[in-house]
Amino acid sequence: MASSASKGSAAASSDALDLKRNSDDMAWEFAVCCNPLDLQRVKCKLCGKEMGGGVTRMKQHIAGIKGQVSSCMMSTPDQQKRCREAYEAPQAEGNDEELAGIGNSEGHKSGPLDKFVKPIDPSIPVKKFQQQNISDAIDKDRSYKVGQYLARWIYKKNVPFNAINDDDFKQFCEALGRYGPKWKPPSQHLLRQKMLLQEVERTRELMKPHEIERVATGCSIMTDAWTDKKRRSIMNLCVHCKLGTSFLESKEASADAHTSEYIFNYVLESIDKIGINNVVQIVTDNASNNMGAKSMLKEKFPQIFWTSCATHTLNLIVEAIGKLKQFAPIIIKAKEMTIFIYAHHKTLSLMRFYTRKRDIIRPGVTRFASAFLTLQSLIAKKKELRAMACSDAWEGCKHTRTKKGKSAHATIMSRAFWNGVSLCIKVFEPLVKLLRLADSNGPSMATMYGELLSTKKAIMAAVENSEKNYLMIIQAMDTKMKGRLDSPLHIAAFMLNPKYSYADSTIFSDVEVVAAFMEVMEQFYHDDDEKQNIVLNIDFTRFKKKEGMFRKVAATKAISNANFDAADWWSTYGLQTLALQNMAIKILNLTTSSSGCERNWSIFEMVDAKRRNRLDIVRRDNLVYIQFNGRCIDKRMKLSSATDVLLGEDASRAQDWIVEGAYVDEEIDPVTGLSYSIIDEAMGATEAMELRRSARVRELHEVEEFVSDDDNESDHEIDLDDDIEYESDDDGVMATKDAEDEDDGAQP
Repeated sequence: MASSASKGSAAASSDALDLKRNSDDMAWEFAVCCNPLDLQRVKCKLCGKEMGGGVTRMKQHIAGIKGQVSSCMMSTPDQQKRCREAYEAPQAEGNDEELAGIGNSEGHKSGPLDKFVKPIDPSIPVKKFQQQNISDAIDKDRSYKVGQYLARWIYKKNVPFNAINDDDFKQFCEALGRYGPKWKPPSQHLLRQKMLLQEVERTRELMKPHEIERVATGCSIMTDAWTDKKRRSIMNLCVHCKLGTSFLESKEASADAHTSEYIFNYVLESIDKIGINNVVQIVTDNASNNMGAKSMLKEKFPQIFWTSCATHTLNLIVEAIGKLKQFAPIIIKAKEMTIFIYAHHKTLSLMRFYTRKRDIIRPGVTRFASAFLTLQSLIAKKKELRAMACSDAWEGCKHTRTKKGKSAHATIMSRAFWNGVSLCIKVFEPLVKLLRLADSNGPSMATMYGELLSTKKAIMAAVENSEKNYLMIIQAMDTKMKGRLDSPLHIAAFMLNPKYSYADSTIFSDVEVVAAFMEVMEQFYHDDDEKQNIVLNIDFTRFKKKEGMFRKVAATKAISNANFDAADWWSTYGLQTLALQNMAIKILNLTTSSSGCERNWSIFEMVDAKRRNRLDIVRRDNLVYIQFNGRCIDKRMKLSSATDVLLGEDASRAQDWIVEGAYVDEEIDPVTGLSYSIIDEAMGATEAMELRRSARVRELHEVEEFVSDDDNESDHEIDLDDDIEYESDDDGVMATKDAEDEDDGAQP
């Protein structure tokens, strides 16, 4: 037995030596074979640990690579480094073999003339060499393989498909191609620190034209408060000038009460940074704490105007009009019908089958915008909805036999309902155009009051000059806009715009208009009696009587141009009235809305998402600064007019058209800036918190007579999985038409 064991041991030792001798892998410096019958079973010479997996597992053991085997406690740093390099080398070779079909994998070799011959900067063009036709097919195949690697990364990391069209990404691809193979991506530390700060500085340099424009034509400061997903209260600060809205900074204000004094001090800091001579107005919403800060600013800087947000005011106007008895029942019926359709899979699929996969709900940036766009969508799909309601599949669906289903059917087939929808669109359409003006990124002060007067005339025509209906609507408008859209600043801009004042000379003799102009002039040139005298008694007279350059034929023809800009008109023809010209240019270049702050919150939501919720405040602000201002720069360089400012990116503002009770209008505590429901929850007064305005899509509750959809309902099922051609809705305002009269069998 001893002899047999001795022979077995000798054989094992011999096999181990043979295996070690026949293999040149460096891992055998630390390993020895344990069992001649299992050559993958090895033993560490340093610590004596036995393991399976052969020399690969031994390299992981010595190098301390976690995941497959425990680390060797006896290995030195030099041994760990050697084993790690030996372990990683085959993986790199495997990647090189996979990439070999694309091109040469040799590292980039630079010479002293490379910086002149092959610049990395994609903005610098390089000489294009003509390739032979025989290489075109090969080059196309190699390019496709490169695209596959990019697509794999996009799919795994959930990158939006439209990111491929981004100009910055195209510049990166060009720069990478010029560098060549073996480029190593920067580390996370570089991305978080050095490169991020460098990009902030680069963006700040690109925003220099905004700073120059603020000095030349003045600017508006906009501020707003927001509560993020962590319930942190954040105040942001944006600046608007003729070139657009730019993000300046933000601050966390969770520990502070949002009192009038607090807001005033925050605005005061921003005025000091921008320059007192460059700030013309402050724009905020109509909250009581903002109005208190307005009074404090008037005492400190009486020459600066404080204006209420036009977008917020217009939404209040439309909300008030929507509650009138002529419109409220129509809107309620429309919501009940859409809620029923979207509440059940069967009815939703049936609707999309008849509308060719187009939804009847169109989300907007505000609740009013969602209401108008949805009503417009309903009237455009009227025939399809009626065909759906008359189909056998609708009759065979069990949900349509419920009380709500019968009500939805009666609504769809009702001629009175569709006439009411047409009337709503006719009345709301002029207000939508006004909202588009207020919500745009350009100057809107020059035309806001004039377009408001035109809106009232258009509404009068929509109700066919019915005094009864017209007076109720105008009364609702005047109640909400009093002191907000008809302030002296709005009226003064209306008179200084020759598009209106030269078209109607009675404006110069209107007591209300002239008094508003005088009040604005006295505030603009506060404590400067000489300038006030020049503006009112000399310059204004010349402008009113069309003297000097104002008399030029070109000055009159310029007003009728499609792209007429009142501020540019004054910069050209107001050179003989410098005091009035300075005032006119700075007023006519103002904005009327703080919606730029609300657009900034969407950037905050993307940056401060769940996957990046460990960002500190400084780094988050840097990312928001780059993204928001980068979009402003891109729009300035490549302006696109195809996007409707009313269309929303998600359905957060259209929930009351999808589910019942989606919005609960809440009062806001002026001290904390939080809704009372949040305070209520924090204090434990109630167990359930009411949904806030920013509530997202939630599960449907209390569906009437819910029955599982698994049952067979009817013999008239339509195959909704058929390939249906997709049709997109027109993003523009559709032409308003009267309800069609060829409604055979329609219910009254």
